[in-house]
Amino acid sequence: MKTKLLRVTGVLAIVMLIAMPVMAQDDFDEPENDIPIDGGITLLLAAGAGYGAKKLRDNRKQQQQKKD
Repeated sequence: MKTKLLRVTGVLAIVMLIAMPVMAQDDFDEPENDIPIDGGITLLLAAGAGYGAKKLRDNRKQQQQKKD
């Protein structure tokens, strides 16, 4: 238990030290031409929800067949 806690603490410390410099961003003087990513994320979420629903339905069918 103690070694697992030490490993988790060590990994979290390393991740936090690596992530700190990434948070800093420069001021942009030029106009930004951002690309909207909302449509892609929405499609990925919908695909994931559909896949999860299919897996749940298949799992329930399989459990129902085992009972019969």
